[in-house]
Amino acid sequence: MNESDRGARKIIACATVAEELRVMGVRDGEMLELEFGLHVYPDKLRETLQKEIDAIPGNGDVVLGYGLCSNAAVGLVSRSHRLIIPRVDDCIALFLGSRKEHLRSLHEEPGTYFLTKGWIKAAELPINEYLSMVERYGEERAMRVSKMMLANYKRVVLINTGNYRLEEFREAARSMAETFDLNYEEIPGSNRMLRMMLDGEWNSEYIVVEPGEETTLSMFLRS
Repeated sequence: MNESDRGARKIIACATVAEELRVMGVRDGEMLELEFGLHVYPDKLRETLQKEIDAIPGNGDVVLGYGLCSNAAVGLVSRSHRLIIPRVDDCIALFLGSRKEHLRSLHEEPGTYFLTKGWIKAAELPINEYLSMVERYGEERAMRVSKMMLANYKRVVLINTGNYRLEEFREAARSMAETFDLNYEEIPGSNRMLRMMLDGEWNSEYIVVEPGEETTLSMFLRS
């Protein structure tokens, strides 16, 4: 079967990744966006991904805008589609342009809380949880609980992928850092891996799973 026989490509993406892909020209009809909250429940995320993969008609490639994501991408299979999955731990590597750059940034400071526009819009950030707890339990208790949750973090990093204006999102990221006494930084991101995803440049940084083959953890661990 050649590429022209495969039919239309379909992308299934996390809300944070979908935010970037739209700016890069992906139309809603080409992409199914899943809610960010599914990340909290990896088994539910896996079940949802499998359900959506099974529901896609035809035999075109299915591209996942996800990484390993707490093993949620392990155990997926399609009988009629190739599955294309970035070989990354999570979407942060996609926003930084490579798994290598993600690991380098974490080596520089392991306690890093990464943010993008999509994360700020879609995720339940610690600052929002804190404000909710203030209403229920008071400021002192809310701060104590929040700082326990963020005990391993030292900095908040806003990734600038260059796909949108950052003003309002910068304010949200700075507010989070200041509230919890964390360092604040902005670093340049990269569309490199996302562009490769869209252009079909699936080198060793991508997993290509043939129809009937199940994804395994070892596929994500290969360099």
